[in-house]
Amino acid sequence: MRRSLPKNRLPAVILAMALLLIFSAIQSVSAQVGAGLVKEDTQQWNDVQVSVPLNKEIDFTLSSTLRFGRNVTHLVDRRVGIAFSFKVGKYLSFAPSYTRVVMRPTANRKTDENRLSFAATVRVPLGKFMLSDRNTFERRIRPPLDSTRYRNRLQLEHPVKFGKTALQLFVSDEVFYDWSFHDWVRNRFAIGLSRKFNKYFTGDFYYMRQNDGRSRPGDLNVIGATYRIRL
Repeated sequence: MRRSLPKNRLPAVILAMALLLIFSAIQSVSAQVGAGLVKEDTQQWNDVQVSVPLNKEIDFTLSSTLRFGRNVTHLVDRRVGIAFSFKVGKYLSFAPSYTRVVMRPTANRKTDENRLSFAATVRVPLGKFMLSDRNTFERRIRPPLDSTRYRNRLQLEHPVKFGKTALQLFVSDEVFYDWSFHDWVRNRFAIGLSRKFNKYFTGDFYYMRQNDGRSRPGDLNVIGATYRIRL
């Protein structure tokens, strides 16, 4: 014979089921929110730059970038760009550029951006060291969130040798000021090695740590490579 629950236990059972449903809903919402607000990621970046000298003072450059994120499991960032580099004397250069950026940082977020940049770089030899200071202004066109940033990167280079292989050791630090927040929002520290394989091809291989309290994900561990081809 089928037994029914005592009437005095029915409210408790109903309350327990309701609490279980509410808890499951909260867990589901928390998981979705957490997926969109991932703070840290491990990524792998690949840059290719092809430069064509137009004369002794002006270069034209085509660039392409692929960035793999979400712990190096998904393509999260694609970029293509053009730039002109103008040499002014021995130590100074200017570089206006345009970059198209397509970002998919998480499964449920996407951002497309047109970026206009202007960089001024000073390179000064200090004995066997080379010190460079790059100052960049960027206009990020991504309606309705257009913004302007300033970036300053200091880099120090020094030649090293491993056996018969000549390399260039470099260390850099770059800070970002964003007028959308009226604050310094990002810092990038990088260390790596550069090798000139021949007069046409140079490769840079580096580790970079990014700290950013505004972007999501903003704190990154990056293994990167830049392939520079000069025709």
